[in-house]
Amino acid sequence: MNKVIFSGVQPSGNLHLGNYLGALKNWVALQNEYQCVFCVVDYHAITVKQEPKILREKILEIAKLYLAAGINPETAVIFQQSRVSAHTELAWILNTITKIAELERMTQFKDKAREHKENINLGLFDYPVLMAADILLYDTDLVPVGDDQTQHVELTRVLARRFNQQFAEVFKIPEPYIQKQGARIMGLDNPAKKMSKSAGSELNYIALLDKPETARKKIMKAVTDSGSDIKFDPKNKPAISNLLIIYSLLAEASVKELEARYNGRGPAYASATAGKYGEFKRDLAEVAAKFLEDFQQKYNSFDDKFIEDVLEKGKIRAEAIAEETLKKVKKAVGLA
Repeated sequence: MNKVIFSGVQPSGNLHLGNYLGALKNWVALQNEYQCVFCVVDYHAITVKQEPKILREKILEIAKLYLAAGINPETAVIFQQSRVSAHTELAWILNTITKIAELERMTQFKDKAREHKENINLGLFDYPVLMAADILLYDTDLVPVGDDQTQHVELTRVLARRFNQQFAEVFKIPEPYIQKQGARIMGLDNPAKKMSKSAGSELNYIALLDKPETARKKIMKAVTDSGSDIKFDPKNKPAISNLLIIYSLLAEASVKELEARYNGRGPAYASATAGKYGEFKRDLAEVAAKFLEDFQQKYNSFDDKFIEDVLEKGKIRAEAIAEETLKKVKKAVGLA
């Protein structure tokens, strides 16, 4: 049996290039060698206020984006979290072995609580336990995550071990799977912070559904570093380093190849093009625009009826696995 990978995306905000390069692009490659379970984690999304009509549209949008990225619903399981009740049932059981102090240490809760002061709710606090349930239901071996989510995966591992020791050996202990390059795409307007769909400025990110011309403009407005060398140096040149990673992943060219391409043309080239950064950004803008054109063509080829069918079939497959795990959990605890 192939190892199992589980991951998911919240149906909120605008999925962007950072989400694609740091997650979806990698998922597509992983589905060829692992049994993949990809969830639209809508219960996680409602830990902050959502407009119901928009939430429903976003659920379908995320599933459509999965398919546009190249995830195959015939091999990978694609489903909506709230359609499989085992997620919330297991989360409740795991709540009874989770310590308050463990949740209080979660840095993402602290960040979200600062961001949503008017709605610091129990769901926001308990988010990592539901995430643990999501992962553990599917005998997950590996969890592709950004480095901001590794703390949650570590709690999942703690809870799995604690349950196994306290009751019975039910859960597999999952490992985080972090792609080195592209795991953390930074904001175009601030290379010190991760690209975020909840960023205050739209210049922070390129949404996967942005018009290609909008993407061009955002790239051209992206901040750069002092000097003119196009060199991968995250410490001293974080802005250009971030753009190099984006360019590399979209164009499937190595960073070293891009460095050589733009630094090997001599001073005449730099003066003729008003600096190397301008030419570099124009080329990257074209690469990004072409990527969006192709991606959105695939996205628009799926209608809502087809997506609903994919989610329903995925639910049936996911439910069969999840219910089997939940049955073992309930038996171990004494509930069945």
